[in-house]
Amino acid sequence: MSTKNQRNGSAFRLDKFVVPAAARDEIIGKVFMTHQLLRQQEGFVQDFLLEQVSGPGEFNIVTMVEWESQAAVDKVVPIVKAAHERIAFSAQETIARLGVKADIANYQRVPEV
Repeated sequence: MSTKNQRNGSAFRLDKFVVPAAARDEIIGKVFMTHQLLRQQEGFVQDFLLEQVSGPGEFNIVTMVEWESQAAVDKVVPIVKAAHERIAFSAQETIARLGVKADIANYQRVPEV
């Protein structure tokens, strides 16, 4: 692993989903909507929306967002929550309704030895 271009203190949000084929378009649409908001926030670095194309992995949709710091993440959480409330969107309800399995967590880089 190269440390070139790595940001010290970056925080990462990875959301992994098992999405039934019938739910794919709706889930991807909601992810795009949320990521458009995230990209406008202070401390945003980059994001990815990935779809599995081969392999035996369980999760077929994965998102990753990199933030400058955990402090940036902490500031964004209430902004996203308020935006979702304004449009009456509940990620938990949508996931349950569509039969999606989600694994959502925050990560940090493992320091090189």
